Amino acid sequence: MNKELMEALDVLEKEKNISKDTLLGAIEQSLIQACKNHFGKADNVHVTIDPETCDFSVWADREVKEFVEDPALEISLEEARKINTNAEPGDIVKVQIQSKEFGRIATQNAKNVILQKIREEERKVLYDQYYGKEKEVVTGIVQRVMGRNISINLGRADGILSENEQVKGEEFKPTERIKVYILEVKDTPKGPRILLSRTHPGLVKRLFESEVAEVRDGTVEIRSIAREAGSRTKIAVWSNDPDVDPVGACVGMNGARVNAIVSELRGEKIDIINWDENPAILIENALSPAKVIAVMADPDEKTALVVVPDYQLSLAIGKEGQNARLAARLTGFKIDIKSETQARESGELYEYEDDEYYDEYEDEEYEGEYEDEQYDEAYPEASDEESDYYEPENASEEEDAAEYEDEK
Repeated sequence: MNKELMEALDVLEKEKNISKDTLLGAIEQSLIQACKNHFGKADNVHVTIDPETCDFSVWADREVKEFVEDPALEISLEEARKINTNAEPGDIVKVQIQSKEFGRIATQNAKNVILQKIREEERKVLYDQYYGKEKEVVTGIVQRVMGRNISINLGRADGILSENEQVKGEEFKPTERIKVYILEVKDTPKGPRILLSRTHPGLVKRLFESEVAEVRDGTVEIRSIAREAGSRTKIAVWSNDPDVDPVGACVGMNGARVNAIVSELRGEKIDIINWDENPAILIENALSPAKVIAVMADPDEKTALVVVPDYQLSLAIGKEGQNARLAARLTGFKIDIKSETQARESGELYEYEDDEYYDEYEDEEYEGEYEDEQYDEAYPEASDEESDYYEPENASEEEDAAEYEDEK
């Protein structure tokens, strides 16, 4: 039993995560290469290795001839009969080769073959490991800044966080731990090239999956994400269980879950809305926190006209159009936002009100007007008296009102 070889293979298997069979194959190829360097030919050489004991043997098939012309391929009858007493000219005899007889150059070449195979397998293992993590979030340690790119240590390999995938304003210090999204893994002669991102919307999705159990087990689905990295993100969620509130599950008790994600994204604001198959309702939700009076959506053209109260127009559009822009990305609709005054002047709101599905927006102001109209219709006379009574134009009317109260 070759104990030293077994121990070496066990150490390589654990440290490099390379299978023992692959290493034994590398040793076999190195011995064949050594024979080729030593004898000049290796077409007739065979190597056998016992995977249990790691004992190996090297054999060469040589033809028995009375007059030897090529020692690498032929053997004399006299030498052949020392191995097999029944050997005759033309027979093939297996001749054992002692690896100790190899020269220094042949041995060095065999060593290089083994090392090259180990490096290739190590690169392959690393590539397979990180290729399986593509589109996932991993924790890395900031190593160094290379120009405008940042090198992130991911454990057994380093990843590159390029300038385009960095959030503007974020600064990292060496040895700082951060979460990054594996954007792409490329196989190169120098090992896997891992491209990372801090701006990809997938980063937010994976963070919610790790933080929210309902998203992780599929009870709550993230149907759509729109992100402007470093500033704001909108996500639309849907629950497959009617007893589970998707928005509440993502927010968590006292906002614990979403706050943990906001903290990881370094203060980036996150709006969580309910997904709806009705595009009008979805667009209304997407424009949150702005209130909406009416939504006229065309699913075929993927366009929508949204009417908001005059005082909500700037909120609906957002700073530099951010709220409207994110809502459009989230829903996939081209959204045109108009104030109520603009819509009425153009006649678009009246057309919408005539539709049987129209549902008039009611805020506190509209509710108050609606209640006053109901009161006026029920008590036409009393309404005038009450109006005169509560809004006197002069002092004499106030005195009259006081006398009227005393008489009652």
